[in-house]
Amino acid sequence: MSQPPTRSTTRFAKGHGTRNDFVLLADLEGSRDLDADQVRALADRRSGIGGDGVIRLVPTAYVPESAQVLAEDPDAIWFMDYRNADGSIAEMCGNGVRVFAAFAERLGLVDLEAPAHEDGETTAAPRVLAVGTRAGVKHVRKEAGGWYAVDMGPWFLPGGRTALDEGFDAAVAVAGWDVPRPALSVDLGNPHTVLALPHEDELDAADLTQAPTVQPLPPHGTNVELVVPLGEEVSVDGTVVGRLRMRVHERGVGETESCGTGACAAALAVRAWGGPGSPDVWLVDVPGGTVRVTALEGGRVELAGPAEIVFGGELDLAAFTR
Repeated sequence: MSQPPTRSTTRFAKGHGTRNDFVLLADLEGSRDLDADQVRALADRRSGIGGDGVIRLVPTAYVPESAQVLAEDPDAIWFMDYRNADGSIAEMCGNGVRVFAAFAERLGLVDLEAPAHEDGETTAAPRVLAVGTRAGVKHVRKEAGGWYAVDMGPWFLPGGRTALDEGFDAAVAVAGWDVPRPALSVDLGNPHTVLALPHEDELDAADLTQAPTVQPLPPHGTNVELVVPLGEEVSVDGTVVGRLRMRVHERGVGETESCGTGACAAALAVRAWGGPGSPDVWLVDVPGGTVRVTALEGGRVELAGPAEIVFGGELDLAAFTR
């Protein structure tokens, strides 16, 4: 009597950051590279686990980008291989990198809890996880309240000074609109196009069941953020904090309840439109919750927010091969 084929199982988890959700796979031996069909099957919300994307946690030494990543930071020994739900490869995901850090903690690969003195007081220097991505190395720390904060690295306006002066360098048309509207391109290692709306009811009514039309369209597509600035407030420590609401259509996915790099792009665009007196810190309200975006010195930006691992186990990747 023949024996059944050996099952090859992989540890996985389901996690989300402000309801931007992911299937996470642990590939500690670098032997579980995914193809587009497997990603689509894993991300399917009926026949798979379901998610806006799939993240493979793999040692950096096993990926083609290893030389570049390790030259940037030799401590970036873990790599976030991120794929959109349609199977396409993405450069970065701001919510995903926070969930990646939570997954690495769950697997026991890192400890991001702040070290404590004998009296129980934490030290000033938190532990930091260096994560390799296709958009460079991202550094993640854990805040006292349980949020994860990520130095997302440099950002820029593809349209340069002209786009900054004019306030736009693209046009976006959403289904049902009579005419396209001006928008600003922002690059965080992945492309974004940000459009401001005057009223929240118009934001709520926007039809994002179809991909917005963007002109000119970047070579690899773009995420589109619709935003409504909500003004400024003063925090308890006296910091002036801006606030805005956002909805997003992600390339390769559709509308999602949150997008980390999109929140950064939205805050940076509104800050640019506001001029030199605009706040450096912004709270961005998305359908899935709230994240914090901070413009850092040197043209860098930080994203902070929650990351939750909701369940996990083992799966057989062969069952997701069509």
